[in-house]
Amino acid sequence: MFKKFIKMTSKDKTAEQQPEEVLEQPDNVTDFATDESQEVENEGQVADNQRDTNDLQQQLDEMKDKYMRMFAEFDNYKKRSVREKLDFMKTAAQDTLSALLPVLDDFDRAKKFAEGKADNSWDTGVDLVYQKLYTVLRNKGLEAMESNGASFDPELHEAITEIPAPTEELKGKVVDTVEKGYRLNDKIIRHAKVVVGK
Repeated sequence: MFKKFIKMTSKDKTAEQQPEEVLEQPDNVTDFATDESQEVENEGQVADNQRDTNDLQQQLDEMKDKYMRMFAEFDNYKKRSVREKLDFMKTAAQDTLSALLPVLDDFDRAKKFAEGKADNSWDTGVDLVYQKLYTVLRNKGLEAMESNGASFDPELHEAITEIPAPTEELKGKVVDTVEKGYRLNDKIIRHAKVVVGK
């Protein structure tokens, strides 16, 4: 009985060994199949990466194109705005000069009229021309600044000199205006040149 048991065990051993050998072969086959599937997956990933790279390159090219077009539009806008500004300045000067031409004509007429007369008609003619010129400029937005007796303000006045104040009230104030200051539409275009009391 003991021998049979041993024999069975040896048979069992061989029987057990055979299936193990059979099982080893499918493991090798599955390893090979896994390697092939990994290569297929890697090729698929490479193809996907290539497509993604192509898509990103296309998007980059589109962005570059948009950037270049936007840059060109902005450059054209700058050139156009500079050109319009220069045209506007020329037109503004032309407008003002055209408005002053009748005043020059009045000066010529007053001078011709005064040449034939010995009385003070020249003074009257000059006064009329001055009033007309002042009216035209005031209509264009020009306004003279009143400085005499006002406190000295360096943002409005340009001090030419200081003199001793004739009265105590005029210390630090404008005693005399040498040249009037002017505003054009509330913007100072010329500071008043003044004498300040100290």
